[in-house]
Amino acid sequence: MPRVLITGKVPSSVVRRLEAHCEVDMYLGDGPIPKAELLARVAGAHGLLSLITEQIDAEVMAAGTDLRVIANVAVGYNNVDVAAARTRGITVTNTPDVLTEATADFTWALLLAVTRRLGEGERLVRSGGWTRWALDFMLGMELRGKQLGIVGYGRIGKAVAVRGRAFGMRIAYTSRTPQLLADAEAMSVDQVLATSDVVSLHVPLTPETTHLIGKTALTKMKRSAYLVNTTRGPVVDEAALVWALEQHLIAGAALDVYEREPEVHPGLLPFENVVLAPHLGSATVETRTAMADLAARNALAVLAGEPALTPVP
Repeated sequence: MPRVLITGKVPSSVVRRLEAHCEVDMYLGDGPIPKAELLARVAGAHGLLSLITEQIDAEVMAAGTDLRVIANVAVGYNNVDVAAARTRGITVTNTPDVLTEATADFTWALLLAVTRRLGEGERLVRSGGWTRWALDFMLGMELRGKQLGIVGYGRIGKAVAVRGRAFGMRIAYTSRTPQLLADAEAMSVDQVLATSDVVSLHVPLTPETTHLIGKTALTKMKRSAYLVNTTRGPVVDEAALVWALEQHLIAGAALDVYEREPEVHPGLLPFENVVLAPHLGSATVETRTAMADLAARNALAVLAGEPALTPVP
């Protein structure tokens, strides 16, 4: 039977699916698998189910000389050296589609939290600091009639737009392949930044998108605008974001991902107009199970000599 290494805990139903056809080795420790242990345990493995906490680089592939498939449990695959895998004839897969709706929902949870000051209000109540109601108390921004700028109009970006229309927002978007859409306006990144009341990021992490939102981009945003990031942390230069918040160049930000997870730039912590979440975009029981299950089905397909269900393009 082929051997499959799983780099972290996955649902038991996924393990059972794999065990019906493979010998399964699953890392059960807390936190990411140490690199030395990953290198030792990948030796002799034919398949690898990787979580986004692991960097699956050329060194890992060199240690896993029998690897035929790397099934990444994520829609992104910036943690996998795809070029090195192709050189070695290793198929790389990801898990698109199954996390679209959950991530779009959570994007809107963050968007509402920052524009209506929910985190700030909850902290005030819990600390005993709320003493009275007033007409002008903790006013936020109404969304109806405002522009939602979506940077990256793929599956998740489009799902976020659907929710934006339900709130009465105008939709502007950036895309490598703009379309003629009656209910959304294609713009350049600079135009989206300059005209939007909320900017939501949904681009993959690539060399071109790393620090896409830095000092220059932030200075182009409205002072009344909010930034939301549920894609990949390094898309935003966190030091630049701290600077922009200190200079009151934007109204606030909501982040679910960070440049050096789980580390968060300490300069972000004091701001009441910043919402910080611990990478929860796809964190529902249903979605995380579906992601791991799709990764397992991808691995099994390749190991059986069949095409992967969702190969990395």
